[in-house]
Formats: sequence, C-alpha cells, structure tokens
Amino acid sequence: MLVLVAPGQGAQTPGFLTEWLDFPGVRGALEAWSDAVELDLIRYGTEADAEEIRDTAVAQPLLVAAGMASASLLFADPADLPRKVGAIAGHSVGEFTAASLAGVLPHEEALRLVRTRGRAMAEAAAVTETGMAALLGGDPEVTIPHLTKLGLTPANINGAGQIVAAGTKEQLAALEADKPEGVRKVVALKVAGAFHTHHMAPAVDTLAKAAEALTPGDPALPYVSNADGQVVATGAEVLDRLVGQVANPVRWELCMETFKQLGVTALIEVCPGGTLTGLAKRALPGVKTLALKSPADLDAARELIAEHGV
Repeated sequence: MLVLVAPGQGAQTPGFLTEWLDFPGVRGALEAWSDAVELDLIRYGTEADAEEIRDTAVAQPLLVAAGMASASLLFADPADLPRKVGAIAGHSVGEFTAASLAGVLPHEEALRLVRTRGRAMAEAAAVTETGMAALLGGDPEVTIPHLTKLGLTPANINGAGQIVAAGTKEQLAALEADKPEGVRKVVALKVAGAFHTHHMAPAVDTLAKAAEALTPGDPALPYVSNADGQVVATGAEVLDRLVGQVANPVRWELCMETFKQLGVTALIEVCPGGTLTGLAKRALPGVKTLALKSPADLDAARELIAEHGV
C-alpha cells in the first residue's frame, strides 16, 4: 500500500524548482498559479535567496505549488493518483498540498487559501518575535513537561525521536541553555514564527473567513489529518481542520501510526522531499521510502508506484 506525503515549511531551499521547469506542463502551471496568487513562484523557486523564501507569506504557496507540480509528473493519467495511492497526508502547510491532490479543493483555490494563510501567519508572527526549534532525541514523556515548564509548546510531535518546540525567542534561548534530559541537540528551524501555537490565533480567524466562500469536495482517497492522525472522509471536515490546525500542534507521529494500521508498504514524499521520508525511515521500519528531491528521482518513484500502487 502506497502513501503519498507532502512536506511543510522549512523544506524549501534556494533554487529547488529550477530543474523541474524543463518538464512539460510545469512552467505553464507555475505561471498560472503565480497569476492566481499574485506571487512570482518561478522567481522565488529559482532565483530567490534563503532569506526571501523564509518569509512565511512566500514559503507556504511556494511549497504547495512545488508539491502539486511534482506530483503531476508521477502519474501519466491524473485519475491514477486516487486509484494507486492508498492514503495521502501532508505536514503542516503540506496538508493543503495533500487536500488538493485528494480533490478537496482545485489547485488554484488551494493556493489562494494558502496565500491567505501565509500572509495571516506572517502578520501574527510579527506581533511577537517567535520561532521554532527541533529537538533531536529524548523521551516525549520527559521532553514535553520540560517544554511546558519553559512556556514552550510542542508544536510538532513528529515521532522517531523528534519534537519541535515553538515559542518566543527568549523561551527558545532558555531551551538551548537547558535541554531536556536525553535530547542530543536543539536545531533552530527556517521559519519566521511560532506556528501551531496560540501565537497564531489571529490567523485562524482570517483563514476561517476566507474558507467560508469555498465548497470543498470529499477526498477521493483516504486523507490523514495532522490533528489526530485520523482518516477524514468529508471535504467540509478537511477544510475545518485545515483552518484550525494553524494554531494547534501537528501530530505527525499519529499520522505515521495510521499509515502503519492501513498497511503501508511504500511512501513517496513530493518535492521538496527529504524531511518526512527521514522520519518514516526511523518510525516505519521495512517500509520503502522515496523523496522527490529532483527530477532525477521520478523514474524510481514511478517504479515504486508500479510495485506498491493499489
């Protein structure tokens, strides 16, 4: 059983879209999506530096567009995606990629909503200087109470020994100076705010108003939610969860547990892949994984689809 996943913010790197533009349909799609969201996705994905694409309002639509474009090259017939993929999920903003690929929202509508999300989260992040940091190693039963003591939120519980803490710069500095027992390293993430925490509450309201104008379709394949790792069957509930997730923790470890229960045998991460396949290698032993880092990975991904597709 094949699972398709989409990465979240922090996966972007300068120039990561350059090689993809040579493939039929990619440049045209990115140009149309750029017009739809009033953002030059091609320039940001090929020429912009790390600081430019760290901007939340840029990074989020850029990542979703990259995921959708790379996924389109995996299947000769778009209808093969729901036929051959046994489940789909995304991490944080990657949930929008997953929702659109599952047929909940048309690509342009999903990108417009993501553009609104990114702007709203950037505005919320500007109120207080906040950030996020990944903790490598440690026991969640020890780490989470320690974060709470420091006033931090376990914003991403990713499994495979990784938790991402979010809070103010002062709280994160305190964490660096006082790591939980068993944590080997604290790594600052390339994000501009404390996402998936109470700091993002104003963005939830903005996103909810934008979502009122949309009519979501039901997912065409099992869609696994970050909120609790459960499969969500209706488009209306997917959309509600996409809105609320902005200010609530990402439970990726529960998503991977659901993949296991569904019988996953292979997992492909769309561009810019790497983060989620790394987690899967540690949390889902025996499952074949592949990250779409560049077009050079497409042939191997198609072979995996042929072997493990439903």
